[in-house]
Formats: sequence, C-alpha cells, structure tokens
Amino acid sequence: AATATAVGPLASSEHYSLPSASDASSSILLLFTTYYDLRVLNVSVQPDTNTLTYTMDVLLQDLNEASAMDFYHARGLVCWTENTLEVIQCGRTNGTLNVTSKTTVITEGLDKPEGLAIDWYTDKLYWTDGESNRIEVAQLEPMAAGADVAGSGRQPNARLQKVLIWSDLDQPRAIALMPARRYMIWTDWGESPKIERASMDGDPQSRTVLVNDRIFWPNGLAVDLEQELIYWVDGNQRFLDVMDLDGGNRRTLVRDLDYPYSLTFTSNFLFWTDWKDGTLHYYDIQRNRRKELLRKTEVPITVHAWDGRLQPVADTDLANPCRRNNGNCSHLCLLSTVAPAGYSCACPTGIKLLTATQCADGPQDMLFVVQRSQINRISLDSPDYSIVPLPAGKLRYAIAIDYDPVENYVYWSDKEESAIKRARADGMGGPAEEVVTAEIQAPDGLAIDWLARNLYWTDTGTDRIQVCRLDGSFRRVLIYDNLVEPRAIALAPTLGWMFWSDWGPKEPKIERASLDGTERVLIVSQNLIWPNGIALDVDARKIYWCDAKADTIEVANMDGSGRNTILSDNLPHVFGLSLLGDYLYWTDWQRRSIDRAHKLTGADRTTIGENIAELMGLKVTRLHEVQGTNPCAVGNGGCSQLCLNRPRDYVCRCQLDYELGRDNRTCLVPAAFLLFSNHGSIGRLSIDSHNHADYAPFRNVVDAHYLDVDVADRRIYWVSQKQKYISRAYINGSDVQRIVETGLMQPEGIAVDWLAHNVYWTDADARRIEVARLDGSSRRILIWKGIEEPKNLILEPRKGLMYWTEWPSDSIRRAAMDGGDLLTIISGANHAIGLTLDPDTRRLYWARQTSPTGIESADWDGKRRTRLVMADAADSNRFVPVALTIYQDWVYWADWTTDEIGRANKTTGDNRTIVHSNLKYTYALLAFHAGRQSGSNQCRTNNGGCTHLCLAQGQRKMTCACPTHYTLNANRVSCSPPRNYIIFS
Repeated sequence: AATATAVGPLASSEHYSLPSASDASSSILLLFTTYYDLRVLNVSVQPDTNTLTYTMDVLLQDLNEASAMDFYHARGLVCWTENTLEVIQCGRTNGTLNVTSKTTVITEGLDKPEGLAIDWYTDKLYWTDGESNRIEVAQLEPMAAGADVAGSGRQPNARLQKVLIWSDLDQPRAIALMPARRYMIWTDWGESPKIERASMDGDPQSRTVLVNDRIFWPNGLAVDLEQELIYWVDGNQRFLDVMDLDGGNRRTLVRDLDYPYSLTFTSNFLFWTDWKDGTLHYYDIQRNRRKELLRKTEVPITVHAWDGRLQPVADTDLANPCRRNNGNCSHLCLLSTVAPAGYSCACPTGIKLLTATQCADGPQDMLFVVQRSQINRISLDSPDYSIVPLPAGKLRYAIAIDYDPVENYVYWSDKEESAIKRARADGMGGPAEEVVTAEIQAPDGLAIDWLARNLYWTDTGTDRIQVCRLDGSFRRVLIYDNLVEPRAIALAPTLGWMFWSDWGPKEPKIERASLDGTERVLIVSQNLIWPNGIALDVDARKIYWCDAKADTIEVANMDGSGRNTILSDNLPHVFGLSLLGDYLYWTDWQRRSIDRAHKLTGADRTTIGENIAELMGLKVTRLHEVQGTNPCAVGNGGCSQLCLNRPRDYVCRCQLDYELGRDNRTCLVPAAFLLFSNHGSIGRLSIDSHNHADYAPFRNVVDAHYLDVDVADRRIYWVSQKQKYISRAYINGSDVQRIVETGLMQPEGIAVDWLAHNVYWTDADARRIEVARLDGSSRRILIWKGIEEPKNLILEPRKGLMYWTEWPSDSIRRAAMDGGDLLTIISGANHAIGLTLDPDTRRLYWARQTSPTGIESADWDGKRRTRLVMADAADSNRFVPVALTIYQDWVYWADWTTDEIGRANKTTGDNRTIVHSNLKYTYALLAFHAGRQSGSNQCRTNNGGCTHLCLAQGQRKMTCACPTHYTLNANRVSCSPPRNYIIFS
C-alpha cells in the first residue's frame, strides 16, 4: 500500500457541509467521476415542486481513466478505480467533503476494474474485473506491521486480497452490497447477459441468477436497503428497471434512455449517467418524473449519492458477526448467507484454509508458468487458479523455468536476451538477477540440481548442454556432440541422471546421461517428431514427454522400456510439461491453455487456465520441499568447484581453464596442458598423468585433424580433412568460425604465425603451401612447385622459417616463411609424422613410421640426427607414435597401438612414462603454455607496414605480399587487384 500523500487545493473556492438528517430531504450530495477527476454536486430539492438544482466542485484532479467509485460514509472515505494505472485508490475527506489525502489501496491482480463496492460492516472492498472476469474482495486497512504476515504470504502493511468468484463470469460490471442481508449483487453484460446474487463470501451454493431475459447490456446497479429493491439500467435496451431481491416483481420505471451507465439511489430519487451525450439524469420515484440534471463535455462515468442513511450501522454481534475479534478468523472474515454463524473465514488468494478459522502459512503447491514476456505464479491451493505476475523485470523471449526449493528462487531462460536469470519465488527479493549472460546463444531448457546446487541448461544455438553453480560460477560444458535441437532437460539428482529431448528433424530423440555427462544412452528414438517438455517421476523411475507434432503425452521407464501413451486427444501443440504428485501439468500453444490430468490414466483432466497468450514452459512444485539427498548435498562433496552425482559414485569437476589436483577435489589453474584431436574432436589433458580428458566445447566439430594455437588470443585453429575447411574458435568453445571453406583438397598441416598474425597450411593433394591472415583473408599460395604431398607443417616465426614433411621423397624440408629458400634438410626420414620443434634448443622431433618405429631428433638444419625413443626390434608394432609435442624437459607422444599418451626426457629418452590411456586415434598433440609463443620479428609491429600480408624471411628481414592474383605496388607495401581475368567452367 502506498503512503498517503497530500492532494492539492480544490479547483473551486466553494465547499459543502455534510447534510444533517433534518435537512437531507432538501439537499443531496452526489459524487461522480469523469475519466480525469472526481467531482461533487450539491443538489438542492425545492420543497414545493420537488425540482432539483445544483452547484458543482472538483474534489480531485489528474486521475487516469477513472471508472468505478464508492464511499464509506462513517470513515469519510471515497474509493475509485483507475484503469490506466490498474489500481484502486481511496481518498480521505474532512468535514467539508474535501479530499485531503489519498492512498493506493489495490495494485495486484487488476486488469479492468469496472465495479466497486464497500462493505461498511467489515471494512472490505469488493470489485469486479471485466478483463480477468473475476469478483474479488480485500481488507480496506492493511495488516499491521506486527501482525502475523507469514500466513498471508504478503509483506507487512499489505492488504488481504481474495478472489471470490471466477467461473461463469463473462463481463462483470456493476456490483452492490447488502451487508444486513449478506448479499452481493452484480451485473454481467457478456454473451449471456444476466444479473446475479450471491453470499458475500462467494459461496457457490448461494449463487442465484436474478435476471437473464429481456436483458442485453446491464450496466449500473443500485439497491434500496429499506424497501429491499434492486434498480438497474440496460445500455442497449435503454430502460431503468426495478425488482425484488429474488428477481421477482420486475417492472420498468423509465424507457427510451440513450446510453445509461451508472446508477445510484437516495431519498426517493434515482440518478444515472449517460455515456452517449455526457449527461446526468434523475428520476423522482414518488412523482414518476424524469429530468436531465447536468450536461458536461467531461462525460460523467460513475455516480454515487453521499448519504449516511445508505450505510446503516450494525452495532451488535448478531447483526455483524465479524465485528468482534474478526470472528476469530486469522485473516478474512466474510459475511455469509450459507454458514450457520452468518460468516465464514477465508484466506488470501492462493492460500489454504486449514481449519474453520486458520489459514496456512502461505501457499504450498505452486505452478510457475512462462508467458514469453512475463513470469506468473498460480497457486494450486485454491480453486480459482488466479494468475499473479512475478516482478521479474523486462523479459523478451522467456522459455524454460525451474524452481529451487532451498533458496526459494525461480530460474528462467530468455532466448532473445541470451541469458538465464533468477528472482525470488515470492516476488519480494527485488529485481531479477542475471546468472548466465556470456557465451550463451539460445537457452531453451533448464533444470536445477537442488541438492548439489547446480544449474543445467540446453542451448539450441551452440547445441550443447552445460552446467554451472546456481550463482553462475564454475561453468562447464558436459555434452557438445550429436546434439541438433536440444530442448527440455530434467534432472534426477538422487539417481545421478539427467534426461533431455532433441527435436532435430532427422533424428528426434530423448537421451539420458549421468549428471557429469558420461554414460550417455539413447532411450527413445522411434515414433518421435517434436519431443518438447519432459518430466520425471523419480520414485516410480518413469519419464514423461510431450510431442507437439504427434499430439501426445507419453511415458516410459527411465531406460526407455515400457512405453505407453497417456493422452492423445485435444493436444494440438503441447509444449511445457511438469509433474507434481499424481498429476501432469502442461501448456498448449494452440489452445493457449494450461491443463492437468492424472499421470497414469490421463483421466480427471482439468483446465487450470485458458486464453493465456504466448505460453511457454512451466514448473509445478511444492514450495520449500527439499526431496532426497546425494553425496553432493553435504559440503559440495568436498569439491572446490562442481560436484556432479552419478548413479554409482560422484565426481568433482572444474570449469574451463582449471583442472583437478591430485586429490581429485581441488581445482587449480595449470601452468600448461595438452591439446589433442581425436575422432574428429578436440580435447585437453592435464600434464600430470592422474587426470582425465576434457573435450573442448566446440559446436559442429567434424573430422578435426591437425591443429595449432594462438596463445595470446587463446584460439585454436584446425583443419578438417573430410569436410575440407579450416576453422578456429576460442579455447572455451565460443565463436566457432570457418575461415577457409573453398579450394582445399586434402589439408594435412596447419601452423599459426603468432607474430605476424598469419595462418599457414599444407595441402597434400594440391601439392602446395598457402598462407592467409588469421581470419582467412588475403589468402596466398606460397609454394606450388618442387614439393610433393606436404604434411605436418610447423613454424619458427622468430627465425622466419617453416618446416614440413614429404612422404613420396621421405624427407623433412625447410623454407623461409615467404616461400623462398626451399631446402631438403633430412633425407630418409622414415615416413616422418608428428613433426614438432623445441623452441629452446631449436631441435626438430618427429615420429618415424618404418621399422623400427620410434622418435628421432635433429638440429634445425638437419644435423646431429639422433634416435631418441625406439621400439624393440622384436616388438615394433607395440610402439607406433603418431603425434608429438615438447614441454619443458619432456617430449610427449600419442600412440595408436596402445591408445596412450606417453612422455620421455627430450634429450636422453629416459624416464619413459604413460601420461594418459584410453585415448584412441589421436591425430594431433601440442602443449599449451604461456611460453610457447614468445619473441619478435619485423612483422610483429603494425604488420610490418604491409596492407595485406607480412611474411618473415629470417635474419631480421621481411617482405610484404599480396593475396593470390593481386599485384604488389611499386611502394612494396600495398596491393592492387587484378584487372584481367580468365573465366572458365
């Protein structure tokens, strides 16, 4: 509730005293609203002729589409609705009916409040909403700061608010109360227009239709408490009718009205407003006489007579059972025609009534649903299923949602924001917090491991499944290959499993893996088209999913067996799916509805909400209920970063750029690590032998073979032989780019010039060596004559030299980095492969493939050739190294015959050990460390002054070069494009 604020002076100098009982017959005060202000008419009644005259004043200005209005005479209150702001406000008056302060009373759950009535017996505010089609009630005074607000689910100084009637309402408009009879009466001008009456506690047993014939647009409503009559006007039939409280004895008092809207009764007079011509009329009941009272350009909307006799006081407990101690109700005490005591206790919307008088401590079963641009809460503890927006800030394209019962947060993904955010589930935690915002493209599904405190999500932009802590820290890619359109994800933290759906058009599927991404299993792949939401029944070991194209909801065991269809009727486009207890809940895009049904039979189907636009994901949960445990739930399993449970054990894992220490618990930043390519993928290994392999989170890496790095930029460059392109990406897996996509036949080597920012590669089938800038631009053929099937390219930019192997000539060759000074430095290299260079000693290392297999070494010029690590002559097939790299005192190699990574002293070949095992078909291996790329040459600064390519020549020389077909200009630094072409097909 807003703090009361002072209101400015009246627009006129005239003020009016409240009429006393003795002169009420000669003076009537009328309050009415226009769209923009609140006004008062002092109507004088001439005793002889009973004609009416008036004077007018403006009480309050700057309203925002004011509509309904009522008053509380004993308290000096006037209350009104403002549709633009979607609020209900009240103004307090002094003895001269001057509004001295105003308060915002209701702000939640209002769409189009069109009717307003005050219960002066119990200090309640009733209203109708013509947009949400509900009738609600709220306590006029807020809860005191010291009151028990836990049960209300609201903050101190909040008002208790409840939905009373929500079904079979189409366009409710006016509402009137008769507290002495415990009645509320309202008009409904929807498709089935009617006037209804019900108990003031909304008890459905009391609901009665009073009028449903000869009625079209029932608008204003007024009651004569003394005579127990109901007056009402119809804007289409253009009459003013009257009837008894049961709808009987109906008769027409006035015909041929224009467009009557609001109606009030006092002192044998009826007053009504007319929208069509902006007039205020009255009807003298005793004399059966009608006359226009007021005509203004500011159209009067709602009119009410200010008369204390219209609100007689109930001064006994029998007349007002809520008068003493709130009827012993913990929250709302509502008058009732059905309850034996004349009243019933009620709870704020969404909270259960546990006993006859006591409410629960807040909502328990809650449904969170995404509407693309907002997050909503729907309590399942009360049957009205009212939608309450969560104050989550600006949302652009929210999709998935999940709930953390430990800290009471909801998490959601936003596809257009490329972010995952969170907010307090009760809406009291302030604005939304950003959790993941970097290196995320299209987060489609997310799930919470509430035990290990981890967040999982699918990304349809990068086609990956990732994990991090709930605050966004310690992020790690778990699954990155063979994902096409991953969507929903669900976790079973106690079992150590995660499940996800993938609606890729060629192979739609549902898969399962351990929570660390291992033990991946395909569980459903047949008869799937668009698998969307998934939900888990952990106790029963069942997985449920919905298919938006097959229009079904199905179930299977968690291994994919026992598949069965739960529902296949009236599911035109089911999207989100969630499970609580015995019921499945889902959203449907086409029906724009939220439904539920029994999880085993599909029976007892119920619509929770309908006509809800832009429905996306949903989560149904029991608030604050933490189920189960696992080893990660206590002390994060002893892990310094991520603790990931598995079916039989758990593991500690680290974010990218960290690796586990020898205790398998602590994450450290390594001084160096090994990068490798195998099976077409790129991964990394710890230098220490105890660690496991981590595959880099690259999207769509197919057939990656040879690779090199730019240490300063932290980028990897690689060639793909089958798809014939050259790519690059950051080591964290982001920003994958194809930099060369044409003109490649069989690339079999790649090397980065980190000083000139160029990339070199060999093409064995094309028999050439090429160069380009690191982004693939300025591509140039360097060597195309005098070489045969070049492979295994390496660079020495500080000296301006490049080296490669050629198998047809069985040699290792060298040239300047501009392609000049071509030399054969080693002949009879025994089919050298895995060529690498020690930058400290300038010695070359390679693996020989002819028997005896092993590792050899020579100086940069081919001299002092040495056999370093060799296979035994009797068992040469047990040691066939393929890829080599140097780090500090060690030479590392990959062996295809043993699937091992080994190392030995780079000088003596001694201390041979196994670093890693079970790593098949490793094509490339290199050590990544800060000292790998250092030094300088003439191209390092300002690209040597060249506009395109700067190529080192050794001995502190360089030359500018142009892309193939371009010509180096006379200034020797810039290039001109070709002027003449041959075009051929």
